[in-house]
Amino acid sequence: MATNKKRDTYLQAIIKQGYSRRDFMKFTTFMAAYMGLQNSAIGKITKALETTPRLPVIWEHYQECTCCSESFIRSDHPIVADILLDKISLDYTETLMAASGEQAEAAKHDTMKKYHGEYILCVEGSIPMGDDGNYCCIAGKTALQQFKEAAEGAKAIIAWGSCASNGCVQAAYPNPTGATPIHKLVKNKPIIRVPGCPPIGEVMAGVIVHVVAFGRLPELDRMGRPKAFYAKRVHDSCYRRAYYDAGLFAETFDDENSKKGYCLYKVGCKGPMTYNSCGTIKWNNGVSFPIQSGHGCIGCSEDDFWDNGPLYERLTNLPGFGIEATADNIGKAVAGAVAVGIGAHAVLSTVAKRKELKKRINRGIKNEENLAD
Repeated sequence: MATNKKRDTYLQAIIKQGYSRRDFMKFTTFMAAYMGLQNSAIGKITKALETTPRLPVIWEHYQECTCCSESFIRSDHPIVADILLDKISLDYTETLMAASGEQAEAAKHDTMKKYHGEYILCVEGSIPMGDDGNYCCIAGKTALQQFKEAAEGAKAIIAWGSCASNGCVQAAYPNPTGATPIHKLVKNKPIIRVPGCPPIGEVMAGVIVHVVAFGRLPELDRMGRPKAFYAKRVHDSCYRRAYYDAGLFAETFDDENSKKGYCLYKVGCKGPMTYNSCGTIKWNNGVSFPIQSGHGCIGCSEDDFWDNGPLYERLTNLPGFGIEATADNIGKAVAGAVAVGIGAHAVLSTVAKRKELKKRINRGIKNEENLAD
């Protein structure tokens, strides 16, 4: 149950958790780097976390698998889990809070009343609209009723993961439950969409830190995603990109080209059409990401990715990407260019050899003439 006790600032919460001031400064630097900010922004983030009381947060779960929460608590930096999640003043989150049942619901409603217009509503999961919403009910109310009730007094809404951002697998054809992303249900609140199945923990932390440090939402793209993390295609930061440009592709997952680490486009990689930070931030403490592990990108941060074609078939005629629109022909073009180069080299070599032979013959004739004299 929420109380009238003054909320700690983020720095106070960090110190209480046993971290030092040095740990705190490392954390602010860490987050600024992940958010793509200049060094000058570190001071502003530090000042905000020193002086700002922790934001009250209500974290709702609807149709989802909880992988977003799992990703968040396994962030590379321990303070993300200890402070931004557990200690961000999570007044309500079904999966992590100690309270349950009526006590949990009472804590949520107390927060909604006490911090009306101030709290952040985080949503994990899509909302089923079929059968009057009966596919997902919590505390005797449908997910839609719960969501609209919590959204009414929220300062802003964060849609965690592809389920809340675009419906994900639940919304895949034929979408039997009528799974619907939250931005289609509420129009009068600022919404940040943070898609991914799941999104990267550091991306989730960066969104919260930005709201805290700058007092506003981060700059968003046309799909409502923060540009700091969704402005570049996976394709553009992929270490296999050089092989793509050279026309060197794996034809199957177990062929010799695959073992050499060639581009996975022809076995279905959706990197050329997917905007995300996987190739730069990576997963598992920055160790790897799907493409580095030998599996193509499935495009999980894009709308309707489950219906955007089979996962293991290459996309052809990709719209709006220039040379990638004919990516299937890159290998042929490169091979053709190589063949032309070899042919030209052969012709030039033959011409050069003939010239050299002619010179030798002429020198030989002159030498004979000189001996005769």
